[in-house]
Amino acid sequence: MTGEAPAAGHRPSRDEPPTARPRRGHGLDKPEVTELEIGHRIHKVAPDVQPLDVDGVRTMAVGSAIWLALGLGMLPFMSTLQANGTIWWLWTCVAGFGLGLMGVEYCRRRRAALADADSEADPGHDDAR
Repeated sequence: MTGEAPAAGHRPSRDEPPTARPRRGHGLDKPEVTELEIGHRIHKVAPDVQPLDVDGVRTMAVGSAIWLALGLGMLPFMSTLQANGTIWWLWTCVAGFGLGLMGVEYCRRRRAALADADSEADPGHDDAR
């Protein structure tokens, strides 16, 4: 294939590399979007997006609280759970809460290690805790 645009009815084969179309500005204060043609489909590709700075502590804490609430909610029905052979539901909540607490501690240590690594990488930064 040359640098020319493909003919109107041209369908690229699977062996042809994807064709990137030029970015189009639209004047709406949104990032420009690149269109990538793969086969006979056109996919829109956003520019590089920065990842969220999430350390997971809040997520693990909320999950642990949910498991605890579910377990406490089942306690009044313990005899019914035993009679129906579903007492394992309660033990699942206990395990979820316990593993969630371990996850909270893991994420807190990870967050502290990442903060230490950032402060070592930037010695001029004063980190007051």
